[in-house]
Amino acid sequence: MFTGFRRAILFAIAILFTSAASPVHADWRRAESPSFIVYSQGSEHHLRRYVRNLEIYDFLLRQRMGLPTATGGRKLPIYLVNGRSGILQINPRTGPNVAGTYFPVGEDIFAAAFNDREQDYLFHEYFHHFSYQLASTAGYPAWLLEGLAEYFMTAEISETSVRIGGYNEGRVYGLFDATWLPLEDLLTKRVGEVRRTHQASYYPVAWLMTHWFMSDDIRRAQLAAYIMDIQQGEESVAAMERATGLTMDQLRQQLRRYRRLTIETYTADFPETPVTVTRLPRSADDLLLIGQRLKVGVSEDQRAETADLVRRLAARHPDDPFALLQLGHAELHFGDPDAGEAILTRLLEREPENVEALQLMATRFTRLARERPGETIPLMRQARGYLARAYTVDPGQYYTLQLLAESRQADDSYPSENDLLTWDQAFQLAPQLATIRLGYANALMQAEEFDEAVILLRPLANAAHGGRAADMAAGLMERAENRQQPLSAEELEAASAEGSGEDKGEPEGEGEETPPPPPGPAR
Repeated sequence: MFTGFRRAILFAIAILFTSAASPVHADWRRAESPSFIVYSQGSEHHLRRYVRNLEIYDFLLRQRMGLPTATGGRKLPIYLVNGRSGILQINPRTGPNVAGTYFPVGEDIFAAAFNDREQDYLFHEYFHHFSYQLASTAGYPAWLLEGLAEYFMTAEISETSVRIGGYNEGRVYGLFDATWLPLEDLLTKRVGEVRRTHQASYYPVAWLMTHWFMSDDIRRAQLAAYIMDIQQGEESVAAMERATGLTMDQLRQQLRRYRRLTIETYTADFPETPVTVTRLPRSADDLLLIGQRLKVGVSEDQRAETADLVRRLAARHPDDPFALLQLGHAELHFGDPDAGEAILTRLLEREPENVEALQLMATRFTRLARERPGETIPLMRQARGYLARAYTVDPGQYYTLQLLAESRQADDSYPSENDLLTWDQAFQLAPQLATIRLGYANALMQAEEFDEAVILLRPLANAAHGGRAADMAAGLMERAENRQQPLSAEELEAASAEGSGEDKGEPEGEGEETPPPPPGPAR
């Protein structure tokens, strides 16, 4: 009996030591598929199903747009968070009704959404991400891009089919609850440009008009004619009236009477895409979402507090590489830059191929080169050395290419043919990023390739959520059309700093608000 007891004790000790020697995993899982990298704290089964739905949605969009089904581009990271607190860890200034946010910022292009919600709003944001890769949508007006995003976001995906053409109850409720904006404003303005009293109806009316066009072959042809006129420079209201044969008042009456929604069902041999799921280290529980906040940007009054928070959280995971990366990042941009440089140097001694650490070190020496004019040449040489190492490890990193191109802007020979090629490679990998479009277009204008610059800038100038970047793109496009000088080095640097990861101020991001729920049961 004593022997049996002793064996049980020894067995328990063995388990204890085995557990201590094994890596400690976080609640976070990472799922990778051909087009997505999705992070979640939910079950593996739910995560795999979620990723499968995303891949089917991407497949459907490619089919509808006549594109190859193979992707081959950069995978979109998505962070599924447990409620509003998770979103706030990434962006503390997120609005109270935001259900998902898309962040096209310098160091990363990613999305975040509630884990326990339908995928509507994530599908909406993914359509925008997707559309930036299409030359065919470059000249679409803002209302149509938003309307198409709303139209496709209601996709209902099952094992064997996808239903398109349904509705989001909150959006439909908005048609009855809000005063419609004038159609003239819808056709000519971005959502941020319309009167605040009309903004609540922008998305519902854009969805309704898109659905009206998409539900009938004749109207679909009218929409194609409208788009063609717009892309040839026709004013939007005139193009709409010519394409439909209706005045704005008549079109409004048609939309008010439109009630019977046409649902299209697609059945296809959807590909079985491979999904690889791994567990992240325990440090991810504390630092994964905060790490994304460091990329998005922190307002001036929150910088010191953010740096202190990362210090406290990283202290729980001494010598953990992921914790060192976040701590070095926080110190470099929001705390003590010298400490950040030392931490990242230590990390690179352990992981010499850590691309994010190499990129951060490059930004460190680029900033020092600006601050120390007498040492510009050797400091920029160090910055480019880190970028060359990062490029060798992974030549498909858009941020490395962007930093390489920007590091050449002060050179007398800029932009060389190689500089334009570097910009083009960065753009092909990340057409969603405003700073790359602006930097590339500016370089094209310096090389007197004005027509190419206009083509590059038009989608950003039309972007519904473009904000300051859209305004800057519109101004730069006007200069290109008139064969005028591009932005100065100072203006371009200020534009790039908004999302580059070097001088982060107000958080950037494009959020989709959850409309107030309608009365009665949800569908």
